[in-house]
Amino acid sequence: MSEKNFEFLDLERQEPKLKAVEVRKLEFREIYEDQTLGNAVSQSSRCLDCGNPYCQWKCPLHNKIPEWLKLLEQSSIEEAADLCHETNAFPEICGRICPQDKLCEGACTLNTGYEAVTIGQLEKYITDTALSKGWKPKKYASKNTKHHVSIIGAGPAGLACAESLIRRGISCTVYDKHQQIGGLLTYGIPEFKLEKKIVIKRRQLLEELGVKFILNTEVDTKRLTEIENNSHAVFLGLGTYESIKGDIEGISKEGVVEALPYLIKNTEYLMNPEDAEKIDFTNQRVAVLGGGDTAMDCVRTAIRQQAKSVTCIYRRDQENMPGSTKEIKHAMEEGVKFLFNTQPLKVVGNGSVTSLKVCETKLGEPDDSGRQRPEVIAGSDQNIEVDKLVIAFGYQADLPDFILEKNINTTSRGLIDLKGDQFRYQTSNPKYFAGGDMIIGSSLAVHAIAHGRDAAQEIIRFLASEGQLV
Repeated sequence: MSEKNFEFLDLERQEPKLKAVEVRKLEFREIYEDQTLGNAVSQSSRCLDCGNPYCQWKCPLHNKIPEWLKLLEQSSIEEAADLCHETNAFPEICGRICPQDKLCEGACTLNTGYEAVTIGQLEKYITDTALSKGWKPKKYASKNTKHHVSIIGAGPAGLACAESLIRRGISCTVYDKHQQIGGLLTYGIPEFKLEKKIVIKRRQLLEELGVKFILNTEVDTKRLTEIENNSHAVFLGLGTYESIKGDIEGISKEGVVEALPYLIKNTEYLMNPEDAEKIDFTNQRVAVLGGGDTAMDCVRTAIRQQAKSVTCIYRRDQENMPGSTKEIKHAMEEGVKFLFNTQPLKVVGNGSVTSLKVCETKLGEPDDSGRQRPEVIAGSDQNIEVDKLVIAFGYQADLPDFILEKNINTTSRGLIDLKGDQFRYQTSNPKYFAGGDMIIGSSLAVHAIAHGRDAAQEIIRFLASEGQLV
């Protein structure tokens, strides 16, 4: 092992400087200051270059993390960007939104006592810097084949599929109902985590590679049949947009808002304030139910809308929150109050919400998922005064009618059931492939990106098996 492998002994983990809380809580902009080359190089030198890189295998994309950290340490930025893009269609996005503490950084060997390498921030730095210097992802094929794949849904799964196909010479067209690409990357993730100019830049890169986008278009059975007839294969990446509402008395009262419409409307307003309407929580007492990243997006959005107070209510303890530890920390810094071990019971109010009846909980025996079940503590009821209540329990599938009409089988959970006996990601209709949240349920963007990338490889294999690739 070289002497460089011991940099971590003298060099502490250091992320880019955070903007002052009083500044960042008032603006919908990313919360980190720009990282310098010197800092990025020194932080990359902390990597042990393990013989068995746990970070790489914990990453759903199996990114070649030690290798591109080494290139960064050598200031070989564009070469590092090339390597990032071998496995990840959108490293600048994953560097911003992935819960690294639960994935690559959580598996870093240095966590045994020296704190993980700042993998996410360095991934972001590599791609941002390369793009600023004019770097662009390269195509692997010198020319396109005569084949065409249509992709329904411009979220992370669909975009990753398109990126992988076009770089390998397969032309593709992406359809989406929204005016901009990205799906929840654009409409569900607030600007303080992912500024939309990043997604817009990625669209430009994809179009330069040859991807065609047909946006603001609802695909129904008739339209899909036309698309199918002009395609050698179709990839479905429609995501999950139906909110899980929960079984709480009075949840239909005025002032109760679902998380996704709240986030979408706010993003649309910020992108186009003249033609969009936001759900405004200014000077309101806001409570958010849930403990995942979507809940953190909602509480931190409400803070930036200058709500009078913002409270996150979660029925388990902080340790069991599914959201990113870093996001929870940022929310606390920005003034969000957390009520852990608290169960919502009833929305109170005459027509409109005025308060929320809750009770305390304790963790009992594990449920079917293996997590400790929250148990109500008798006699602990109390009322919390609220003006607005946000339901952030997650999302579920709401598949379009054409799924069944195209003889695509579904599971008991309403997800697409993959055939999988010959080609991964292939549905019961051989011409159709699927990936992302619509096959596994609501999950991380990085899983959807992995599905899209891997499905593209399977589609190419499928076309070759059909004798269609020439």
